[in-house]
Amino acid sequence: AAAPTPTATPSPTPSTVAPTTPAVPTLSPTASDLVAVPCRSGPSGDRVIALLRGSAGVLPRTVRAEVRTGPLCAGGWQYTVLDVTGHEQLQVVTRGRPTALKLVTAGTDVCGVEVRAVAPPGIRTLACDAVPGA
Repeated sequence: AAAPTPTATPSPTPSTVAPTTPAVPTLSPTASDLVAVPCRSGPSGDRVIALLRGSAGVLPRTVRAEVRTGPLCAGGWQYTVLDVTGHEQLQVVTRGRPTALKLVTAGTDVCGVEVRAVAPPGIRTLACDAVPGA
């Protein structure tokens, strides 16, 4: 009978460097995600209104809209509150570059699934926890 083939067993090797940080990537939000601040590089409130009047089809051209709050930015998302003549305040959540804004949602309650699941904490707080117009 053939002799059993020896199997290699890993021998413990002394660790020369103790890791100081975990090797797993962190998914924690950055400071720019945690708090929504006035957008430094846009978009302007007029740009948000133009989006709502244009392809989004949310605001008719005959209705007067004025920016009450924002746009406030966090992590590539924006939050704006508009005073709309003859209607309730309109909350608007957008994302993307100022020149290529995409409407996420607009209405009196913008704390929808996408905002709750994907928006940065700073936008989520405004859209879901803040009292509109306060």
